[in-house]
Amino acid sequence: MSLQPVPAGPLRQGYTTGACATACTRAALLSLIRQETVQEAEITLPRGEKVAFAISSCTFTKDQATCTTVKDAGDDPDVTNGATIGCTVSFNDTLEVRFIRGEGVGIVTLPGLAIGVGEPAINPVPRKMMTDVALFLTHQYKLRKGVNIEVFVVDGVNIARKTLNSRIGILDGISILGTTGIVRPFSASAYIASITQGIDVALANHCREIVINSGGRSENILRQRMPHLPEYAFIQYGNWIGETLEKISSVPLEKVTMGIMLGKAAKLAQGELDTHSGKSSWDKQFIYDLAIACGYPEAQCAPILELNMARRLTEIFPFTATEPFFRALADRCYTVCAPLIPGVALHILLIDANDTILSF
Repeated sequence: MSLQPVPAGPLRQGYTTGACATACTRAALLSLIRQETVQEAEITLPRGEKVAFAISSCTFTKDQATCTTVKDAGDDPDVTNGATIGCTVSFNDTLEVRFIRGEGVGIVTLPGLAIGVGEPAINPVPRKMMTDVALFLTHQYKLRKGVNIEVFVVDGVNIARKTLNSRIGILDGISILGTTGIVRPFSASAYIASITQGIDVALANHCREIVINSGGRSENILRQRMPHLPEYAFIQYGNWIGETLEKISSVPLEKVTMGIMLGKAAKLAQGELDTHSGKSSWDKQFIYDLAIACGYPEAQCAPILELNMARRLTEIFPFTATEPFFRALADRCYTVCAPLIPGVALHILLIDANDTILSF
């Protein structure tokens, strides 16, 4: 998962994989019941909005029907944008709606998620949406039948490699997601959901120590430093430090190590818990004052006010654990974060552009 700049201008919303699967469920079930091709399916999203989806393919026999649609994520840089989502439906004699894992949909292998181990990675809201469609149509057409719904995603296994699914125990495919059915472009909700899910999985697997870090680069070097911890103990907070700490404060963790790059550390030290460049910027005067308070001469501190990036602070102060400035910077980060997670042992690690780690 990477963070990308938000483009200027109005942004177009899209629809979730769960909404797409629901549209395919409706289309395929109508095709099976009517024994005809369906080209469009209208569904009702959880908040009551009605949306029509174009059905890109539809095939049927007397026993089953299969429909697909192409996911449109709007202007959101979603890895599933343009993916072909599909459902194959058939009847059963149980009067129940049963979900079957199709090609490209992941399987849950670790406890801690809303879906049980061994189940297809289809989240509760999409399951309810598809179940509601199936029950409505079988009632409408007076069918005393249950419905089997097999959800699949074309090339889903490869798409999943671009996500953090494997980290939380979802293997061999993507998740069918969505709580509203709508994708809000560049929304933080999906990233924050991955943070909370990751922590839940770590806890469910008896992990009481986690390492939070800004992204893949910092995580790679932290994992080398702490090989005793399993992969799911490493949680990427991106820019959402505040939300990560809020989640940590609500669960029984014992120890948290925070790895933080200098640019984000400069913002966090001044109290900024959202370190996105669009939400906060580093305060050069604050960093200058911090350095002066450490006892450095004004001549050494003055260049801070001319720096264009906080990571260049290593040009002014040697990046070593004995350097007072970096010790003070880490202390300030600790002072901001520690009160938000009382009862949890917090350890701050600073990381520079050369992937050097300082521990205090």
